[in-house]
Amino acid sequence: MSVLTLLCTRFSLVSLCLVMGVAIPALAESPQGEDAFARNLLERSDEIRFPRKGFQVDINIASSGPEQDMETRKYRVLSKGNENTVIMILEPASERGQIMLMKGHDLWVFMPNVSQPIRLGLAQRLTGEVANGDLARANFAGDYNPKLLRSERLDGEEHHVLELLAVDRGVTYHRVLLWINKADTRPRKAEFYSLSNRLMKTCAYEQFRNMAGKRRPTRLVMQDALRPGEQSVLEYGQMKLRDLPDKVFSKDYLKKLQ
Repeated sequence: MSVLTLLCTRFSLVSLCLVMGVAIPALAESPQGEDAFARNLLERSDEIRFPRKGFQVDINIASSGPEQDMETRKYRVLSKGNENTVIMILEPASERGQIMLMKGHDLWVFMPNVSQPIRLGLAQRLTGEVANGDLARANFAGDYNPKLLRSERLDGEEHHVLELLAVDRGVTYHRVLLWINKADTRPRKAEFYSLSNRLMKTCAYEQFRNMAGKRRPTRLVMQDALRPGEQSVLEYGQMKLRDLPDKVFSKDYLKKLQ
């Protein structure tokens, strides 16, 4: 039998299988295909949360609990990609002038009256239920390998549930479960787990509004899973795209911002 005959026979079988609705192993969804789908879904959801290009945003954080007064803080974030971030403390006034700089997974805080910067960890608590990495690193796709776990219905809408596993121990959380709306790829909620796979906190993405060219979540509610009633509410505003040259994310340039 000639090569041409073999090819024609194979094509006829494929066509027949497609007509009859029979699964074709070679065309079935592979694990690699599932991974690519999950990766694409995560990247699209990330672009809704934050712009891919350089941007600036102000963040108000109100933290409260059953046995504590509400604490409010305000930050201004300059970010470019997932590797460069500057976080300026605007309020309280007693801490104004402190600036955090992230380069890759390295994070430092610069204080006006201290000559040398202090090294910080992304997983360290910034305020309330908010870790440094929650503000410093803009997207999940750069830090986690995604896997599609299941579909789940929330408030009458279908969602993909992704499991995100950290690429290394330098990221903010070891494991994240992320719910993404099937209709519009908006993030709906997230669960954050420790290295021992213990649920640490949850996050709800709320109040989608137009900012910097897209409808984005402007309110995040982070709740402590270990201490019921303790939560931090993050309000995002004044977001705008900015051309941020690399020199902005340098120790020397921070002196101009203080």
